[in-house]
Amino acid sequence: MTELPAIGLPATDSAVIVVDMQNSYLHPEGAFARLWPEMNTPPDYDPQRMRRAIPGCRRLIDAAHREQVPVIYLKYVYRPDYRDGGVLIREVWPALKDANYVAAGTWEAEIVEELTPAEGDFVVEKSRYSGFYATRLETVLRSLGASTLYMCGVGTRHCVESTARDAHMRDYRVFIVSDATADVGEDMEQSVFVSFSVGFGWVASSDEIIASWQAGGSS
Repeated sequence: MTELPAIGLPATDSAVIVVDMQNSYLHPEGAFARLWPEMNTPPDYDPQRMRRAIPGCRRLIDAAHREQVPVIYLKYVYRPDYRDGGVLIREVWPALKDANYVAAGTWEAEIVEELTPAEGDFVVEKSRYSGFYATRLETVLRSLGASTLYMCGVGTRHCVESTARDAHMRDYRVFIVSDATADVGEDMEQSVFVSFSVGFGWVASSDEIIASWQAGGSS
């Protein structure tokens, strides 16, 4: 994997982006958990595996608050009638519609209680995998003066990677936080860590990032 940059892992001019840590994905009674047995997925894949990201996200968010690093939550949200669901809802996973999957105004779309946004945190809604697509995310980042992004959340292979790659295309310095992101299978996580670190950005643990922040941004 690519070595960490000489600039280190700075807290200044940075932001933490927390991707889709919502009940639909993570709660044992959420849409994914209810629908998973009916989905055509490998037998060793488990949506509850994504809960592994919660402790790492919590540590990173708490450290960001202490170091005054802005925290931005991304929320995947559809209209209750799913008219904005596009091909994903119409053709790829139509069963999601019947499970109230991330429907606006429902419990399914809410951030899990372990990671409830604090006063002063930002919340940006999206309706596609990337947090940049047709959202105000870049406006918020530019207003904050953020040039370095620390990405955590779920799922590693879809929404985290899509947002991280889009950030790279916009010339942000991007770190995926390895122990604060998760997917339904370890292979999905590892493939992202390898591919992203070759030409897109860096992969670092929450311990590395927090230690660097506490040291003033040096690696």
